[in-house]
Amino acid sequence: MSTTTTTQLTKAPVDAPGPAPVRTAPGGEGRIGLRANLRHIGALARRNALQIKQDPESMFDVVLMPIIFVLLFVYVFGGAISGKGNNDAYVNYVVPGLMAMMGMNIAMAVGTGINDDFKKGVMDRFRTMPIARSSVLIAKIVVEIGRMLIATAILLGMGFLLGLEIKGSILDLFAAIGLSMVFGASLMWIFILLGLAMKTAQAVQGMAMIVLMPLQFGSSIFAPPTSMPGWLETFTDYNPLSNLADAARAMINGTPVGDSVWMTLGWAVVITAVTAPLAVAKFRKKT
Repeated sequence: MSTTTTTQLTKAPVDAPGPAPVRTAPGGEGRIGLRANLRHIGALARRNALQIKQDPESMFDVVLMPIIFVLLFVYVFGGAISGKGNNDAYVNYVVPGLMAMMGMNIAMAVGTGINDDFKKGVMDRFRTMPIARSSVLIAKIVVEIGRMLIATAILLGMGFLLGLEIKGSILDLFAAIGLSMVFGASLMWIFILLGLAMKTAQAVQGMAMIVLMPLQFGSSIFAPPTSMPGWLETFTDYNPLSNLADAARAMINGTPVGDSVWMTLGWAVVITAVTAPLAVAKFRKKT
C-alpha cells in the first residue's frame, strides 16, 4: 500500500511588498552627500600625493622651471626692456607676470597626467567605485594647486635673490598668490578636458603648446603692451593672462589694480563654468 504525499504551493499575492529597489544617480554614482564627497576627494588627493612621493622626478618641473624662467628672462630681456645694468627694475616687472605663467604650465601637466592614467587603466577602476565622478578630477586639481604653490614659492624666492621688492603689504602678496591659484585651477579644467578628448599624451602636449604660446607671449607678462603693434596690443588687452599679470604686478608693487582683479576672477568663473561640466561628462563617457 502506497501513500501519496501532496505538497500544496501557495501563490504569493501579486501586490505583496518586496525589497525596495536601489536608486542610483545617473552614471552609477548613487546618492552621495557633501561630506562623503569631500572624504572621497581627500582620499584621492592623498593617493595622488603618495604617487608624487614615490616618483620624486615628477617634481622636477615644479622645482627647476621657476629658477630657469627667472634667470632666463631677467638676464635675456631685462637689459633690453629696462636698460643695461637696470635688471632690478625688470625683476619687479617680470616676476609677478611669471606667477601667471607658472599656473598655465603646471595646468598643462594635468591634461597629460589624466590621459596617461586612462592608458594605464587607473581611471577605469575609479569609475567602477561608488564615488562621484567629479571627485576624481577635483582631487587631481587639489594636488596640482599644491604643486603650483611650491613653484610660486620658489619663483618668489629666486625673485628676492635677484632684487625683488614687495612694495605693497604682505596681504597684497598673499592676495596675488591666491588670485594666481584661482586662475590656475580654472585653466586645469581646460587641460583636463583636452586630456580626456585627445588620444595620446603627446597630442595633449602638442595642442596645449598651440594654446600656450600665443597666450604667454601675446601678453603683458614679459613686456609692456605699449611697445607692441596696435593689433597685438589689442589682443594683449583682452588676454586673461595679461589681466592676471597686471593684477599680481599691481599688488606686489603697491600700485592701483584697476579692473584687472575683477577681470581675472571673471575669466576664472567663466572658464570653470564652461569646461568643468564638459570635463566631468567626458570623464563619464570616455571609453
